[in-house]
Amino acid sequence: MKESILKQNEKSWDELADDFFGVTALPILGCSIPTEDELHLFPDLSGKCVLEMGCGSGHSLKWCAEHGATELFGIDISEKQLCTTQKLLEESGYTCTLFHQPMEDNSNIPQNYFDVVYSIYAIGWSTDLEATIQNAASYLKQGGTYIFSWDHPLLHCVDLETVAISGGNRTTTMKERIIFSGNYLEEDYYTFEKHGNALTLQNRKISTYVNALAKAGFAVEKIVEETNTKVLEKSSDFGSGYYADFKAKHFPLSIVFKAKKL
Repeated sequence: MKESILKQNEKSWDELADDFFGVTALPILGCSIPTEDELHLFPDLSGKCVLEMGCGSGHSLKWCAEHGATELFGIDISEKQLCTTQKLLEESGYTCTLFHQPMEDNSNIPQNYFDVVYSIYAIGWSTDLEATIQNAASYLKQGGTYIFSWDHPLLHCVDLETVAISGGNRTTTMKERIIFSGNYLEEDYYTFEKHGNALTLQNRKISTYVNALAKAGFAVEKIVEETNTKVLEKSSDFGSGYYADFKAKHFPLSIVFKAKKL
């Protein structure tokens, strides 16, 4: 099953690559969450070697280079994404080493080599979270930093609805509210379509991430569950979008983990 999911997702991301050029890349860490410029999760990258797992269009690697990283490595399941990354970095004057493989596969990647391994909104595409995080640990030097971000696990459990509330004098008021419509405990695969392309993901609990990090020999240094000030302070109309600001005013849409290899 996992092999078929990987093949399906690879094909779809080759088709969707152009639509996600530069989307959710450093300093952006996720949806409606403070940026890296505000959180300062990454260490000083001067002279450092970094690896991005799920490098997409290469914009986060470019950000790392602009902040002093001297060795850039990237992994992605999509060959089209890797071509985009190669072109972007070359045009920006940077060199990089890229690997066309899923995050679950650790072949060809240098071991105990990197100062920082990170994944910006990509880890959710892994079909084997424990293997992916174990791989990250094997790539890092002792004391190295591992950072990854993804949808907050609560996001798939909630929905928005408008209900009619009857009052006195036969008046009716429309009330917008957030409802708990999913099951946080279920870590099932689900498939959806994006521009006609099928994509499959798996829901995971926060404890699943933390336990996988501990099993791989990481110490969690920080978990970020916040909504940025811009969203919290602006007036937001009720909206039913998956990443709607109305939701972000009530719970975080994204989550970020920072860990250290022991």
